[in-house]
Amino acid sequence: MIDVIELESCESTNTYLSGVACGLTRDTVVTAREQTAGRGQRGNSWEASPGLNLTCSLLLMNRKGIKAAGQFAISEAVALGIVDTVRHFLGEDFEVKVKWPNDIYVGDRKICGILIEHSISNREISRSIIGIGINVNQREFVSDAPNPVSMFNLINREVAVDEVLRLAVDSIYRRLDGSLEELHRDYNRELWRKDGNRYMDAMTGDKFHAVISEVMTDGTLCLVDDEGAERRYLFKEVAVARD
Repeated sequence: MIDVIELESCESTNTYLSGVACGLTRDTVVTAREQTAGRGQRGNSWEASPGLNLTCSLLLMNRKGIKAAGQFAISEAVALGIVDTVRHFLGEDFEVKVKWPNDIYVGDRKICGILIEHSISNREISRSIIGIGINVNQREFVSDAPNPVSMFNLINREVAVDEVLRLAVDSIYRRLDGSLEELHRDYNRELWRKDGNRYMDAMTGDKFHAVISEVMTDGTLCLVDDEGAERRYLFKEVAVARD
């Protein structure tokens, strides 16, 4: 069983859930019709018109004894669960992939952002708060985000947001309940632009073209550039080059 808390409005479902998590005893999902200060990766905000998109956070208690060093498995399960969900509603005509580490893209446009915050105790993950924003029925985007897209933009019809939530939660749990080896293999298979892209080293500013050789179990991105050199990066150490 999973508890559900439905809010009309809050600053951020992750922030709300962080404030009440200590008093909760089992997995809980918090949804909000409106977020006034939705958070994304790298400190970015998340644009979502009230009532049109799925904005939620999932409190995941440690059910599998996942060590802190293996926490990327949770990111893999969530990302793949959302890929499964988006594919269900869009059908087979669209390419849905994971942009490392856990953005979800349809073609070259972003349909979902994920923000995961872990609490660590005795070198194990005691709980995870997983923020999910899926663009569902929004027609237009007015922020300076470079490439957003919604399900409505792609299939020209509305989708029930509560159905997206139900399937997303079910899909995430299904991925979590599978083997970690299969989970990691599937994650590597579903990577966006695996066969080549332009990147920028965040420390040096160096821009280069590379293919993804693999993402390791700790989340390290392994690239091979056009000179055959291997480059390894953790999150925030490299980004897709914009030009």
